[in-house]
Amino acid sequence: MLQKLKENVKKLKQETVPIYHALFDPRTPLSAKIVAGLTIAYLLSPIDLIPDFIPVLGLLHDLIIVPAH
Repeated sequence: MLQKLKENVKKLKQETVPIYHALFDPRTPLSAKIVAGLTIAYLLSPIDLIPDFIPVLGLLHDLIIVPAH
């Protein structure tokens, strides 16, 4: 189960690249750019609400919080 969570988090982090590109597209509304920027900053930040080394919870919160944005 833990391995599957790690794989899902890795996939989620790879999906941040299109979000990053949307930040610089002039057709993207300002509110969407703000939310996308905060999401990327949270994912790439060394400060994490729940560290990933905590079994299950550390990875699970990335899978819940990030798609919620």
